[in-house]
Amino acid sequence: MGGGPAKEHLLIAAPQAIPEAIVSRLQSKFPDIDVTSIQVNSTSPKLVDVPASTFAKVTILVTFNVLPSDPSKDAKNLDWLHLFSAGSNHIQHHPLYTSSDVTITTSSGIHGPQIAEWAVMTALVQSHKYKQLYELQKEHRWGKTGAGDDYHNVRDWVGRRIGVLGYGSIGRQVGRVAKALGMEVIAYTATPKDTPEKRRDPGFIVPGTGDAEGEVPSKWYSGLDKESLHEFLRQDIDWLLVSVPLTKETTHFLGKKEFEILSQGGKKPTFVTNIARGAIIDQPALIEALKNGTLAGAALDVTDPEPLPEDSELWNLPNVIVTPHVSGVGQAYLERAFQVLEVNLERRQKGERLINVVRRERGY
Repeated sequence: MGGGPAKEHLLIAAPQAIPEAIVSRLQSKFPDIDVTSIQVNSTSPKLVDVPASTFAKVTILVTFNVLPSDPSKDAKNLDWLHLFSAGSNHIQHHPLYTSSDVTITTSSGIHGPQIAEWAVMTALVQSHKYKQLYELQKEHRWGKTGAGDDYHNVRDWVGRRIGVLGYGSIGRQVGRVAKALGMEVIAYTATPKDTPEKRRDPGFIVPGTGDAEGEVPSKWYSGLDKESLHEFLRQDIDWLLVSVPLTKETTHFLGKKEFEILSQGGKKPTFVTNIARGAIIDQPALIEALKNGTLAGAALDVTDPEPLPEDSELWNLPNVIVTPHVSGVGQAYLERAFQVLEVNLERRQKGERLINVVRRERGY
């Protein structure tokens, strides 16, 4: 918003205490920035109110959901908001997003390793019939050694195809791991990636992960219209990973028609994994497709709504795995979020373009 003081003031507002080592490292690396950390006792995704005076001198705010209720009045010096989250949809109705020119960056890129592990784990649990094996273990039964039981009917993923709907940092890491399993990877993005430059990942990358140059997919598809989406879904996909951001265009992006196209009219049921947002999928249509055999199964870390109601049919469907939006949680989460912040603090000092900047017109 401009008019900031000569010395930068960085405020970290988080639901947990930030380790002193992180605060000290920031102060040591960036001596021209005053760093303050406060703990806000809330893990809710809803925005949290704190006294307006908290933001008076703040030029850089690092948080998930602690925002000034009236930025133009209470945070006149604020010119950069860094979110701990990969997305910004939870603040998109806030005046800081809708009515200011404050730069907003996210922690996109830090979730790839743990979410990819969750996606592969749950897909293998389903394909290897692990639920049945676990029940045998609980009953102290060895099970049958001959063919005939479902858990003997296992097909590996070699030579099969994964469609990554949203080839961002998470999609790239899932694609990397899927290729290591012997799968073919095809990618879908909002805009065309028809040059090597466009296929590169411009955001934060955890070292040793992802697909920085965009070399993993054998084919690329793009578009936000249903015709383009349907062309992608017709590509004989065995496993569909949903990893697009939730926007106006992607709300209920997948429904009854899309599931029928994906499974070739039920002739080849596909396994669907959603680690993005629940509202991207028409949930009643998903339930019906899972019940009638249009889809082989689903792994859902996100639902619509959340928490998933106790009476939802999803809980009891044998071909479904539901977890409470935890695929991105891990011990390295906080450290990596601050790595993104530090990269951008260094870029800011050098006058370079920041990474992971939210483009408000696109919603992410």
